This record gives sequence, structure tokens and C-alpha cells, in this order.
Amino acid sequence: MKSVRSGVLACLVVLGVVAACGKDSAPRPVEPPDASVPEACDGGGVVACAGACVNTGVDPAHCGACDNACASEEVCEEGACVAVCRIDGQQVASGTVNPANACEVCLPATSTARWSARRSIPLLVGGGDLTAQGWTVVSEGPSTLSYGADHVRLATSTITGERSSGRLLITREDAFDGTRPFRLEVTLQVETVNRHNTLDSGAAILGGITPPFGTAVERSKMVYLDSAAIGWADETQSAAFPVVDGAYHVYEFAVDAAKVATVSVDGVAKLTRNNFTSNGTLAIGDQTEDPGVDGAMRIKSVDLLCPPGP
Repeated sequence: MKSVRSGVLACLVVLGVVAACGKDSAPRPVEPPDASVPEACDGGGVVACAGACVNTGVDPAHCGACDNACASEEVCEEGACVAVCRIDGQQVASGTVNPANACEVCLPATSTARWSARRSIPLLVGGGDLTAQGWTVVSEGPSTLSYGADHVRLATSTITGERSSGRLLITREDAFDGTRPFRLEVTLQVETVNRHNTLDSGAAILGGITPPFGTAVERSKMVYLDSAAIGWADETQSAAFPVVDGAYHVYEFAVDAAKVATVSVDGVAKLTRNNFTSNGTLAIGDQTEDPGVDGAMRIKSVDLLCPPGP
């Protein structure tokens, strides 16, 4: 014997035959599911917040947690609020360089509404692959190029009895506009170097070069680095300085609007030269294959300094 409930009637069924029926109450409503736990919330950063599924990894209203909202100048990335710039109606990620001016960058800590001035443009970051940074390697053995955590190392040597030695230059075309004033900073350490020859050096900085090895005129304007002095490779000027002292030094190469070149070391002017011209290609390393004129250096960084703001 069983009973059947059919909306408004309740019937008693005995051996498959309806024995009696009577009035019943109204149909019972179907209970809705618990809205606080949506079935679609399946983990992986997607959680239930106020009855809705939210990806706390990217939702700025619930970033990292349901009760954490990012500020208006922030976006949510991987569950953390990250500041951005909003320039000319566009969202710009922090660290983005202005495509119209490489000396401007988005720095939310400085301004979220406009581009911020940049001190310098990195041309070489030590430890990173040179070719990926726009550099070309010019080499003749015996020479070795290697990388450290924060530098690139260049080294050359001479085989006893040979009439030539290793040559190793790294060059970057269009490093700067040679028709306009420019300032470069090269942070490097000379580990060892032999005394230079006229127009040749085992450790050098060239503010203009025609690849692969440069012309005689370009080499005359090359800066040589000896163990205890720096100078122009045509012997027109030199200055005493403890180049090989186990430390990194900042070598600044600057040319002004009057085409006067100044070479400074750690902020102190050492060399000057009039009528300096350049094709905008920069080179650093061992420029010569003269036997016994070799060197080893570590380059930590090369930066093109931006002009000062207004």
C-alpha cells in the first residue's frame, strides 16, 4: 500500500487500485540552490564573492581576495594590485617607454597621468645576451667572450711566437645620433691590459667606427685605456689615472653642440678634443691584433644619457 501526492489530491493506492483520495495542500515550492556557492566556481583562482564567481587573479574589484579592491590607477595582475599610467585615454603599463620619445617612460610613482622623464636609455645591461641587445661581436682569436651575473667579459691574448694577437670588439650601430650632442656612460673594469700602440689598444672605447675595425681617422679619436693612463690613440692628449686597480669606473664620453668631445672618469674630466664627428656607431674592447697588445675587461653597463628636462 502506498500513497500518491498529485498537487491538490492525496490518494491511497492498495494493490495498484486507488482506494481513496482526499484534498491536499498547495504544491510545495522548489527551493533555489545556495547562491553563495555557485556551481561554476571551480578553483584556480576563481572563487565565490557575494554570490558570483570571481577570478581574484585579474579582477581589480576582488584582487587576491574578495574584500580587496585595487585603486583607480591600479590593475590586478596575478592577484596583486599593480599601478599603471593612463595617458591620453590609454592604459600604459609601468616601465613602458614612450614610443615617440625614448627619454620618457611610464613611472606611476612619479605620475599616473603623464610620461615621466628618464635619466638614460640602457644600451647594454651586463649579464644579458649581447646580440639580443643589438650588439655585434667582431673577433679574431685567441679571444674569449663570456658572461657573469652582472657583466660581459672580453679577453684577448697573444700566442708566443705569433705575429698577431686576438682582437675582440663589441659594436652597436645607431647607438646615438652622431649629428647631435650626446653623452654616453660606460661602466667597466679593466682587469689587465698591455700598453697601447699609436692608433691601437688592447682596451678601448670608440665613439664612432666603421665596422669591422674602423678607419685610421676613427682610430685616431679612439680612447685607449692603459694600466695607469687614458688618452687619445693619436697621442694628442693623455691623463694619468689608475685604470687597472680592481674596481669598476664610469667613463663618460660626451660631445656638445660645438663638437667638443670630453672624456670624464667618475665625474672628473680627463680629455678634450675639438671637431669631433661620429657616425653613431659605438665600439668597446680590444681594437688591435698587434702582438703583445691585449687586454681583459668587464663591462657592467652602457647608457645613453638623456638631455636634461626643461
